Amino acid sequence: MPLVYLDNNATTRPAPEVIEAMRPFFTDLWGNPSSMHAFGGQVAKPLARARERVAGFLGAERPEEIVFTGCATEADNHALFGVAAAWGRPGTIITSRVEHPAILGPCLRLREMGHNIVEIGVNGEGLFDLEAYEAALLANPGPKLVSIMWANNETGVIFPIRRIAELGKAAGATVHTDAVQAAGKLPLDVRNVPVDLLTIAGHKMHAPKGIGVLYIRRGTRIKPLLIGGHQERGRRGGTENVPYIVGLGKACELAEAALHDGSEARIARLRDKLEAGLLKTCPDSRVNGSRTHRVANTLNISFEYIEGESVLYHLSDLGICASSGSACAAGSLEPSHVIRAMGVPFTAVHGSIRFSLSRYTTEEEIDYVLKHCPQVVAEMRALSPFVKHEA
Repeated sequence: MPLVYLDNNATTRPAPEVIEAMRPFFTDLWGNPSSMHAFGGQVAKPLARARERVAGFLGAERPEEIVFTGCATEADNHALFGVAAAWGRPGTIITSRVEHPAILGPCLRLREMGHNIVEIGVNGEGLFDLEAYEAALLANPGPKLVSIMWANNETGVIFPIRRIAELGKAAGATVHTDAVQAAGKLPLDVRNVPVDLLTIAGHKMHAPKGIGVLYIRRGTRIKPLLIGGHQERGRRGGTENVPYIVGLGKACELAEAALHDGSEARIARLRDKLEAGLLKTCPDSRVNGSRTHRVANTLNISFEYIEGESVLYHLSDLGICASSGSACAAGSLEPSHVIRAMGVPFTAVHGSIRFSLSRYTTEEEIDYVLKHCPQVVAEMRALSPFVKHEA
């Protein structure tokens, strides 16, 4: 039985080139980059080069604007709690209803701490409500932080982050974007998109788990989240995870090349083939989210009248890996907050499946899914009490 991995928005396979770049730092170059001796210095130089690679990938003005973290959740928490702490008084955080739990969770805590949290909605295609956002900026005086994702992790819908940032800056807000699902799929250039803070995660772009980045534009007022050392220019205490940082640097180099070699167009073609095939062979199915404003690798589709979790279990038995939403919410029986925010009908909200491809996805794998998934859906519907069956 083959393994068909279509859950790349949850995590990606580490690229072989990334693993090779990391290997020496587990075997020969295992020193502490903060040490004064030459052995530690051998490690400090590759760390600096990796920082430069990440800075170049994001279009940062200087490498010092890159802060390495343990994951994207830490980076998101640092952005929200760090800016709020720098205010020294309650302020307003403007976010969206379809953010990742790494944003929505801290916002709940910040509300408990006395801050005003404003959540902006989306329309039926998952597109961000710019009009409501502009109104929120005008209606809330005092210190403001905007935290809006660049691309949605469940639907792949792309938000107009440049316009969001421009409006936020004009209103005096600090602007953060969780760009985890955009990195490696869209050009990220903070020279043209005036965000103050930006988050990416290594394991979403073929680097290992356990490494993230918070880009902090020079001059941004933010307090550290982890205190205890001089590392990262005092903005994140803790010995640097050099092998993973080097791996992320290599992954950024590979991602930059993939943005220009036709990889995204090939992924989009495979995604569209999967989408067209499932819509044709599975009656009462619908695509969730905009079909024009989305990243190339993501298809979120609802099969009406059945439970998505049941479909996933049966697909897993066939070696097909997909998901029903955010991996951080796995195990919850509640329907996706993203799908609910879009107003997806009750008959479809529980039956949503996310297929997310990568540059390693093959045509044969898509054909395998198209061969087996319609049969699984049909079998589930035959057992569903919500489907009218012939007497």
